[in-house]
Parts: sequence; structure tokens; C-alpha cells
Amino acid sequence: MKQIWLACCAVWFLLAVVAHAADRPNIVHIVADDLGWKDVGFNGATDVRTPNIDALASGGAKLTQFYTQSMCTPTRAALMTGRYPFRYGLQTIVIPGPADYGLDTTEYLLPQCLKDAGYRTAIIGKWHLGHAHMKYWPKQRGFDYQYGAMIGELDYFTHSDAGVLDWFRNNKPVKEKGYTTQLLGADAVDFIHRQAADRPFYLYLAFNAPHTPYQAPQEYIERFADITVPTRRIYAGMIACLDDEIGKVVSALEKKGLRKNTLILLHSDNGGTKNAMFAGQMTDLSKTVLPCDNGPYRDGKGSLFEGGNRVVACANWPGKIKPQAVEGIIHAVDLYPTFAALAGASTAKCKPLDGVNVWETIANGSPSPRTEVVYNVEPFRGALRQGDWKLIWRSLIPTSVDLYNLATDPYEQDNVASAHPERVAAMQDRLNFLGGESAKPLALIYVTRVGLAHGKPLIASEENKDPAPLDAHGPSITDERFGDPDRP
Repeated sequence: MKQIWLACCAVWFLLAVVAHAADRPNIVHIVADDLGWKDVGFNGATDVRTPNIDALASGGAKLTQFYTQSMCTPTRAALMTGRYPFRYGLQTIVIPGPADYGLDTTEYLLPQCLKDAGYRTAIIGKWHLGHAHMKYWPKQRGFDYQYGAMIGELDYFTHSDAGVLDWFRNNKPVKEKGYTTQLLGADAVDFIHRQAADRPFYLYLAFNAPHTPYQAPQEYIERFADITVPTRRIYAGMIACLDDEIGKVVSALEKKGLRKNTLILLHSDNGGTKNAMFAGQMTDLSKTVLPCDNGPYRDGKGSLFEGGNRVVACANWPGKIKPQAVEGIIHAVDLYPTFAALAGASTAKCKPLDGVNVWETIANGSPSPRTEVVYNVEPFRGALRQGDWKLIWRSLIPTSVDLYNLATDPYEQDNVASAHPERVAAMQDRLNFLGGESAKPLALIYVTRVGLAHGKPLIASEENKDPAPLDAHGPSITDERFGDPDRP
């Protein structure tokens, strides 16, 4: 009888574990890199075809006011911390290849939080939150499994940046052939097939596509022979390949029987590139036609206008997310507390979060609890949205201020700052207050200390986990490189 009782307890415990796991979703968090707002079908693209992404959007929530930071590193930091990057010094530009700094190790990251709640955690793709010291790497920051690039801009076929290999699995360099988008997609499929129903997982699938350099397999380029602009033709091929790999990931979830209990959330890390200054460091694109299309939104990557921060986004979870266009405001920092709430995870170890739980907004289109968006706070500029009002303040002499009512002027054509001096003053006061809470930008400290290095990336290895600090080299900071792209 005792043996029967123990067996019944074991069965009951197993069923309880499975039932508890079923209550908490798997989370597949897909991030595209520099994808233009109008470069997917569900936002109106006609020359680029994205049937798999469009299927996720049509069967779920099209997030029409999803905001990120205007550049890669700041957005990824916001996702991982649930906090605006001005709080820990990552608000200005990306982490350069030769730089030796990274995301503050005292920040308690999303994968750490989810792992505490029993989730398996994996990053497949681009990190770009610190690469010169292994203490900044994702395996040291809460991810059980890692595969992909540590920096961000790399050759799609050689997997290198400035001749230095930037391709790793679980801290070890990997030399292999293949196109990065397809390699990442295949690894994500393999990861899904290794999962079991008794333990949920968080998969951060961070593609480097369609970031520069503009490269695609020839068969994908040939799909778009009718596009006459060469960069747009290649870019379309890059997106088509990205879409195909996302389709394979969804198919793998279905074949594994996990689709009904998996939330898929997809978005870009920032708007598409419209200014060659922010196109990348590997090639000079100043005389190249940039292929990204942000639709009606003004400007793009690196800018504080909507084209740099309001990005393509959708969420899908069969039976849990109502298919519709969701108008509520959501920022990248909101995903941390939202995912944590779905996972039943505690955020007690986190520093004070800027994010709020927006699940009801995503799932049902309920009004968003977010009423303010901080686009950025930097020593030379800042931008803030409160309700429908948006302020862009350029503090470098000569100073200038833009004020827009996004309800009536979402494309930022009519600067009404002179007509609303009291609102301008109040929003400037708010930015000044946030400026008082800001950490000094690590990028500006870096270029002041060593100059903008044009050397090879400084990537740690198992043998050299903490490279010595860089010697001073390279040209100093210049207005052309670090000037304000928002200034007319």
C-alpha cells in the first residue's frame, strides 16, 4: 500500500508540474535588425513579400505604437533590463567594435529573472551588449544557451567583423559555412525540437538581418529581379530569407506540439536606416541608395523622430491574443515586466523598472497603462512623449525645440512649439529631471579616453577573458560622426 501511495504521489506531482508549465507560456521573442516599418506586408509593403510574418500579424495583435530606442545597443539594453538605457550609460550610439565596456553587470537581466522562475533561456543571434570582456557575454548574464554574434555588424557569409571572427556557441568560437540568417533559423528550430512540455522556455531570437552589409543568397536576390534599385533588391532578398526562417520556427513549434502554448512577439530593434551615418562601419554607404522604407514616418535609425523609434511589431498566441490592430502605446522596456508576469517570475532582484505590464493591451487591446515614452536623454538632446504630445529638445548651441501633437500630426510635419510655451517648458522640466538621474554615456567616455578606434574588434576569448584596456588611438570625436541627425 505504501508503494502504491508513493506511486500515486509521484504521478500527482508529475501532473501538477506539467499543468503548471502549461499555465506559463513558452516565449519566442524575435528581433529583426534595422527593419523598416513599411518593409513587411502587413504595414503595406508591395515589393517585399513577408507571408509568414504577415500570418503572425493577421492572427494576432498588430502593435501600431510599439517603441524602441533609435539604435541597436540601447534597444537591446532596454529589452534585457526593463529600464531606459540612460540610467546605466548605454543611451548614446552602439558599442563600437574596439570598445571595452558593456552593460552594467549589476543590472538583473530578463533571462536571469525568467531562469529563476524555472524557464530554460536561450539567445540565438545578436547580443551587442558587451564583447571585450566575457563577464558581459550572454552565458554570464542568465542565458543557458548561446549561439551567434557578440557584436552586431558582421559579414553574412564569413561571420566576421573587420576580419575578426564573431560567431560563437556557448562562449566558444565556431567556424562554419552558411548565411547567418539561415544558420540562426536552423539553430532555433533545433533548440525547439530539444524542448519538452514539462518546462517552459524563453528563446531570444535576435537576427542580424536586414542590417548592413546588404548581402543575401543569390536565389533570394533573384526572387526580386523586378526591383531595379540594386540595394533594395538585395535588401528584399534579405527580408524574404528572414521571413522564411521565421516560418520554419513557427512550423517547428507546431510539429513539436508547442504552438498553442507559445507567445511569439516580433519587432525591429529600431527604424530602418535613412541616414548613411548610421548604416554601419564595414562599408561607406554615403553614396549608396539606402533601401529601408519607414512609410509615412519621419526619418529613421539614429533619429528621435518617429521613423527611428516607432517600429514594426506584432504578437501572436493562439486563443490568447485577440486578432486586431492595437493602438495602445508600448515601449521595449515594457516587455520585461510583461514576460515576467506571464512567467510568474518575481522582479524583486531588479533595479526599479521603467517598464509596465502591458499584457492586457497586447492580448485584448485594452488602454495601455503607459502614458509617457522617453525616446532618449543625452547630454546634447532629448525627446519625450506625454499622451499625444511629443517634444524634441536639442540642447547644443544653437538650441532648438520641436513640439508635435501626434494625434493630429503623427508624421511630425507641423512644429507647434511656439504656440504652446507652457507645455514646452513643462516637458523640458521633465527632461531636465530625467537628465539628473542619468548616468554619463559610456560611449562618450570611451571616445574621450581613447578616440574613435578604427582598428579591429576587441573580443574576449576563453584564454583572454579580460583583455587589457585599450591604449589611446584613433581620431577624436567629430561633429560629423556624432552630430545630431534630428537637426534640420
